[in-house]
Amino acid sequence: MSVPNAQRQIDMLTKMLRIREFEERVKRTFTDHPGVIRGHTHLADGAEASIVGSLSHFKKGDAALATYRCHGYPIALGTDTKAMMAEILGRVDGLCKGLGGSMHLTDVKKGFLGTSGIVGAGIPHAAGAAWAAQIRKKREVVFCFFGDGASKQGAFAETLNIASLWKLPVIFVMENNGYNVVTTSAQEDANAAAGQPLSIKAKSFAMPGVTVDGTDPLAVAAAVGKAVRRARRGDGPTLVESKVYRLSAHGNIIAPPGVPLHYPEHEAITVFGKREEYEAALRGDPVPRFRGILVQNGTLTAAAADAITQKVVAEMEAAVKFAVASPYPKLESALDHVYA
Repeated sequence: MSVPNAQRQIDMLTKMLRIREFEERVKRTFTDHPGVIRGHTHLADGAEASIVGSLSHFKKGDAALATYRCHGYPIALGTDTKAMMAEILGRVDGLCKGLGGSMHLTDVKKGFLGTSGIVGAGIPHAAGAAWAAQIRKKREVVFCFFGDGASKQGAFAETLNIASLWKLPVIFVMENNGYNVVTTSAQEDANAAAGQPLSIKAKSFAMPGVTVDGTDPLAVAAAVGKAVRRARRGDGPTLVESKVYRLSAHGNIIAPPGVPLHYPEHEAITVFGKREEYEAALRGDPVPRFRGILVQNGTLTAAAADAITQKVVAEMEAAVKFAVASPYPKLESALDHVYA
């Protein structure tokens, strides 16, 4: 496979660090300061390599859609992290004026078309965006991210079918994190999601399907890059199954008034029940692993990697301070941007 040059690899590591540190700030704010973040937050720690590797092929004019586990994608596309944090805290300086929250981030100017709490909702939306791109004839493509659970939705099959028929320029990236909330992939095989690897589903729709190690950003970039080139040529969609491991629990949930909320540092152990599996995933954590690879092969020094980390930490500290200082939206703003 064609390996990105040194600067691109450093950029990839930087984005992975930014995503991880942003989500760590969200996690700490949610658990240490109950009530500051209202509603739900869903983290994607463990999927940074998949996100960054995929979107390393994003060009101006392209579009991306994701699930409610959505913080990493706009960061990879260059969205302002201060505005993102303010949105998660429900503040007026947020991306959506504080009206969307964690599960409904949108930054159209950066090509991020938004997210939804509905499983699989972005899949048909991506096909619509890809059809528009096809009509424009500018070789634009659409990146559609969703989880393995969404492949059980009827919208998945319907959309892949029409995308293949119309040769739509869309790359379907299924980020298989091994769990649907707390249901394992093995349990799904017996009950709901036939076929392993899940990329085999592509055969039913006459499109290429490939499974890739989603903890390796270079492997993801290679697989998605091939799919992007195919889409830009006008040859249609590809299904990429990117296998990752979710290092956090399914999601944080707001506590009832007056009830303290605390999630253990590694709640996944208590939720998933397999300490060995979780500890193995921690040993393969894509962020420190990729840093180690770049330092070991001389792409950057340990001191340079530390400097990048320090800069990222400062950025996210500033994002939290900005968000906390931003006011809440006025009550009447709930009717803004609502159309009948």
